[in-house]
Amino acid sequence: MKKPDENNRQEHHTNLYDSNHLIIRRGKPFQIKITFNRTYKPEKDQFWLEFLIGRYPQVSKGTYIPIMPEQEQEQGKWRSTLLKNENNSVTLSLCPNADCIVGKFRMYVAVMTPYGIRRTPRAPERDVYIIFNPWAEDDSVFLSDEEERKEYVLNEYGTIYYGEASNVECRPWNFGQFEYGVLDACLYVMDRAQMPLIGRSDPIKVCRLASAMVNAKDDDGILVGNWSGDYTYGVAPTAWTGSVEILVNYASSRNPVCYGQCWVFAAVFNTFLRCLGIPARVVTNFFSAHDNNGNLKVDVILDDEGKINTYLTKDSIWNYHCWNECWMTRPDLPAGFGGWQVVDATPQETSDGLYRCGPASVQAIKHGQVCFPYDAPFVYAEINSDVVYWKRNKDGTQEAIKVNKQHVGQMVLTKEVGRDAQKNITDLYKFKEGSEEERLSVETALTYGLNRQTVHMEGNDVDMEVRLQDAILIGSDFKLNLEFRNRSRERRTMSIYVNGNIVIYTGVTSKEFKSQTLKVSLEAQHTRVVDVSIQSKDYINHLVEQAMLHFIITGRVNETTQILTEQKVISFQIPKLTVKVSINYSIDLFTGDKTHIHSLICFLLWNVIHFLSILLIYKKRRRKKTPVCGWA
Repeated sequence: MKKPDENNRQEHHTNLYDSNHLIIRRGKPFQIKITFNRTYKPEKDQFWLEFLIGRYPQVSKGTYIPIMPEQEQEQGKWRSTLLKNENNSVTLSLCPNADCIVGKFRMYVAVMTPYGIRRTPRAPERDVYIIFNPWAEDDSVFLSDEEERKEYVLNEYGTIYYGEASNVECRPWNFGQFEYGVLDACLYVMDRAQMPLIGRSDPIKVCRLASAMVNAKDDDGILVGNWSGDYTYGVAPTAWTGSVEILVNYASSRNPVCYGQCWVFAAVFNTFLRCLGIPARVVTNFFSAHDNNGNLKVDVILDDEGKINTYLTKDSIWNYHCWNECWMTRPDLPAGFGGWQVVDATPQETSDGLYRCGPASVQAIKHGQVCFPYDAPFVYAEINSDVVYWKRNKDGTQEAIKVNKQHVGQMVLTKEVGRDAQKNITDLYKFKEGSEEERLSVETALTYGLNRQTVHMEGNDVDMEVRLQDAILIGSDFKLNLEFRNRSRERRTMSIYVNGNIVIYTGVTSKEFKSQTLKVSLEAQHTRVVDVSIQSKDYINHLVEQAMLHFIITGRVNETTQILTEQKVISFQIPKLTVKVSINYSIDLFTGDKTHIHSLICFLLWNVIHFLSILLIYKKRRRKKTPVCGWA
């Protein structure tokens, strides 16, 4: 049996929402049936519909919308058509304007009587939700491709990529944008931020506000960030597998939820955007720079012995970082910069006084047009910074000894449309390294204010390269291969320092486990490989969640004082667990659709395996698990 509004919900692609209310998308007609106590006579009877939102509705602000039975579409007004008038019932077709405010509207029927205007009583069950419409060409979030709409608006399940560029792992996620209570939670986020109602018609303003509200850094938003490894008063970020519990808990408790890291922020943000009808996807940038001073360089400072000066090295490189892209037009920018926009809810730097980022046009970032709002310079630096190694002399002066232009922004991935596979979208963000287009993009960015300093280096005659066997299984011994090449015509001797650290994915050191000094001699015009043995007993007891091994190999050529330096990040491979399930079920129970039950079973199995892996890898902790936390 169909629900009363089932036809409307099917037409508006809102039938998946777990709600008894009418949910419609702006810019598309919907039908409503009104029953009176007698037959409606247009020549003598007068009635109209009223849609209201907010405490003080006004026609001029679009928060009070009166609609007559026959009303033409005008600027800022809805269109109405009388479809049927029989017996005591009237059927109307109503069409909200394509830039209507997004939110929950109260609906009334008003009738003019000899005694004045009479309205239907307040009935919350008649409230109507209006959301963005990527199916409507006049809506600023219109997306023309139907398969992309299915993926970026209607798909409740997704994959988030993480790890290291040469060893990419995937994390299944239940976005759950249609689950019970999620739509109300998303609207509550805008209410909590006291966002003006008139601004809720603009996806640019909605996305910018939400990028601040998804994190709780400065506005009591949804998620508290925590990279310390201590999650005593909340849930570990790696334990989350979906957005629903986070959003519903936040809306019901009115307190931020503990805890999140970049992929959790991005996943919850993705749920928020898709729930409101804005096409969105989670993307992962591998080796993402966090440039503190905006000079398009990640500066690594070495002392005169070739060891890293951790006090002076302020910039960092995350092994991976997740953010979101949302699809919309950008009428505030020149033509050509609409489409995918970067928005990032992970609290890294402030923008206009709040921890937020975007929306920044992906097309503008690729072409170096960083003068356009919002936060394009920061995003540009995340994928285009150079890694510059500096030698700091005893007198305080610094000289550049090496520049790596290819380490940052090695790969940008998202989920493929319609299937569970990787989609490499690096070419949407940057041109090929060393190409003429890439050079012009950088020069354009510098023209608009980014401050890339020119690095001058003297010629060197000894090269060092770090190599590794293909895959490192967690808990195994392995070797680092250090290859030295002497291009000079003289013998060289070197002091090499090998430093190994356990780091979390943000590049922050958790524990040093390896410190070794080597003496290497190299004949003229020769190449030599030196093996450094790494034993599992050195690192296994110090591993933390999402741990990687970060090796910094530095050295000095004694004859020329040349400084050598290389870095290597190693992500472990966890042994694969294969589970085969044999299930007998009646296809009739699932209306003949086997795909749904298989997807559900796989998702549940992944959660069980993920939970067991946490128990096996990490030491047991006694925790007081509370899903939400306030500020002390």
